[in-house]
Amino acid sequence: MHHVELWVADLERSDASWGWLLERLGYAPYQHWAAGRSWRMAETYLVIEQSPALRPDTAHDRMRPGLNHLAFYVRGGRAELDALVEAAPKHGWAPLFPDRYPYAGGPDHCAAYLENEEGFEVELVVGGFRSVEVG
Repeated sequence: MHHVELWVADLERSDASWGWLLERLGYAPYQHWAAGRSWRMAETYLVIEQSPALRPDTAHDRMRPGLNHLAFYVRGGRAELDALVEAAPKHGWAPLFPDRYPYAGGPDHCAAYLENEEGFEVELVVGGFRSVEVG
């Protein structure tokens, strides 16, 4: 993947939540301009932008067609995942499925699911890539 661009309703609030999370996951600040920010890891980067073309009457809803969530590796293992989950609420992220943490995705999938104040969901995954047959 080259990059992902998320249009956000509140750049300052999004910068605080996304910036904290991405930097904890190893992304480095990449670009900064009046209407946006980006963070980069290797050749891939993520952009948040409060575009002037954004329709003000529509908020992001992960339950509608379109983006449901972004999933990221947590390289520091379960201890790092636990630390992220504990600190997340101080940075605008709320846990999803806390009663099933860290196995809400199934018994062989160690992950946390978080949602920020604008309704964007992230999945923070511990472990390596595993091929899954679909269909």
